[in-house]
Amino acid sequence: MICFQKIAERRIQEAMKDGAFDDLPGRGKPLALENDSHVPEDLRIAYKILKNAGYVPPEISLRKEIAKAEDLLAEMEDTRTKYRQLKKLNFLIMKLNMTRHTATSLAKDQRYEKKLVERFGS
Repeated sequence: MICFQKIAERRIQEAMKDGAFDDLPGRGKPLALENDSHVPEDLRIAYKILKNAGYVPPEISLRKEIAKAEDLLAEMEDTRTKYRQLKKLNFLIMKLNMTRHTATSLAKDQRYEKKLVERFGS
């Protein structure tokens, strides 16, 4: 193993002297490193492959849908449509909470129509 490391290091040094690395894209710029420390070690490669292929984990897509539903809810003025959007939002939050395998104390709280009715009337 040490022999291969020495051969590889020598070839890298020779290539550097010959200028093989001078025209690489991104030269002189910082590397864009990804923080995947929150992903379990055995899933990192699989998530990386899926990400490169354009797929996202279901939890991430649910979070995006929840954010979109919350934005729509904030912009609505009609109470009936707000109530329907609130039901959809609560369903998405429930779905997200069920996909996780964590304690219920860490679950995302649902939003209730009582707050909506108190604020906007019946």
